[in-house]
Amino acid sequence: MLPMRARFVGLTLAGAMCAAASANVPQVEIETNGQGDDITVTASAEMLVDARIAWDVITDYDHLAEFIPYMRSSHVVRRDADRVVIEQTGVFSFLFYRQPVQAQLAVVESPPRRVMAHAVGGNLREMEGRYTLEKLPAGTVRLSYSARLVPDFALPPVIGRAVIRSVLANQFSAMVKEIERRDAEKER
Repeated sequence: MLPMRARFVGLTLAGAMCAAASANVPQVEIETNGQGDDITVTASAEMLVDARIAWDVITDYDHLAEFIPYMRSSHVVRRDADRVVIEQTGVFSFLFYRQPVQAQLAVVESPPRRVMAHAVGGNLREMEGRYTLEKLPAGTVRLSYSARLVPDFALPPVIGRAVIRSVLANQFSAMVKEIERRDAEKER
């Protein structure tokens, strides 16, 4: 058994290391709202990364399922200059609730700042989403996401919004982590 002072020093050092590690982790903010069947989501994060890397990640449609949780597949069906059609499958999952999701998205890219998408097929009755990249001072990039969706399936009455919030928060956070991972890889 370690003496009390040694345990305190160990805990203090562990806390300092965690604080230092979290100082480099971007703060992800996410909000969900809605009325009736409509669900709106906004999310943002500021990162010290190369904006081109961030653009490459958010438009890497064929590899999204490799790093986005709850996404099973994502692939480009058709590309015409800045217009892309993507098919994606995934699941909204929380505790015992599981709902498969399929979406065909029509995407319009406005490099290097904005990606807009809307559902043209699948089991989302309506879906409109937008990623925006904004360069800030000192090399910081703000990634923002906003979406409005209306599922074509029933959500559990009490936990429905919590399910979607949890899934989308995890997905957005994974996007941010992948941007940072690729940016760090580029620096090596």
